[in-house]
Amino acid sequence: MAAAHLPSLDSRVLRAGDRGGQPPGGPGPALSGAAGQHALFAIGAGGAGPLAAILAAAGTAGEFRHRTAAATFLAEPRRARVITAKLVVYLLAGAAYALACVAVSLAVALPWLAARGTPVSLAAHGNLAVLGAVIISVALFGMTGAGLGALLGSEVITIAGLLLYLYVAEPLLSRISALGSWTAYLPGVAADGLTQASQAGVRLLPPWPGGLVFAAWAAVIACAGTAVTARRDIT
Repeated sequence: MAAAHLPSLDSRVLRAGDRGGQPPGGPGPALSGAAGQHALFAIGAGGAGPLAAILAAAGTAGEFRHRTAAATFLAEPRRARVITAKLVVYLLAGAAYALACVAVSLAVALPWLAARGTPVSLAAHGNLAVLGAVIISVALFGMTGAGLGALLGSEVITIAGLLLYLYVAEPLLSRISALGSWTAYLPGVAADGLTQASQAGVRLLPPWPGGLVFAAWAAVIACAGTAVTARRDIT
């Protein structure tokens, strides 16, 4: 999803920080302006979302692999309640993980940029809103991963499917211009729309629509995972 779109932008923006402006030979935005600062903060914790999804998927699906789900559902026969609790836990864990990633990114990036003559203010250009969007995005990734783990019930299949989608299928689809009218609604691209982690050649939704689309994907996957788990034979 989102992480698959970030590395090239990351390098362009960080190179721009050395001069406080346009990177040599690249289209990256200058860090002195709003676009460059938004890109910097959007990519600062760029790997957090997919990692949160993978860890959440492993945690949920792992119960079926290690056969601990049977004991869990014996203790609490209402399976929907158990899965809902897991979804909430991984949603909150994703938000906490994003906060930690953002804190580390700021602790490293802000002094580094200031030392190179490009001071960046969190209060300017709506940067705090971008950081908030990053935290929401990673939280939704955590819930999405937990929902997928519950839906598929296989740790290996879930993680392999996530990796193939994140780093192969969606990046390829999102760069086919003929499909641009609907690829903005794919979950990872919608997540990029929420944080505005822009990439050349990829159409993004504005932050609010992007966030709503990504939240809708997370909710649908979570509901599907809950419904399938309620009917799954775990003996």
